[in-house]
Amino acid sequence: MVYYYVKIFHIISFVSWMAMLFYLPRLFVYHAEHKDNKGFCEVVKIQEEKLYNFIGYPAIICTLLSGIWLIALQPSLLTEGGWLHAKILLVIILIAYHFSLFYFLKAFKNDNCHKNGKFFRIYNEVPTIALILISILVILKPF
Repeated sequence: MVYYYVKIFHIISFVSWMAMLFYLPRLFVYHAEHKDNKGFCEVVKIQEEKLYNFIGYPAIICTLLSGIWLIALQPSLLTEGGWLHAKILLVIILIAYHFSLFYFLKAFKNDNCHKNGKFFRIYNEVPTIALILISILVILKPF
């Protein structure tokens, strides 16, 4: 029964983390496209920082800890097929993406980000693709 409660917590944490991964690059699009509007940029900087620090960090920590806990509760998951290994690889990519957002956050905070809105629109597709692939892996367990 504990496994299912941890799984529920993992799903809620993952959804929260994905919300940040989807929305922060969208804020970067607006920020990059309105660099000349200092008042707007100051407001967006606050939103970006709060989203990353108060949603992103707790969500990534809870997602990772609950994922590890799930494996600890049911270690056979690691030997039932390669789907979990593929999912873990995608999670590692999302972790790298998460911390790349921190780099851009600091660049915007220091008015030193030279990427444009188009870059962030494309960059914003990374978590979408990862979510699609993770969903397929977890539900279908294709291998």
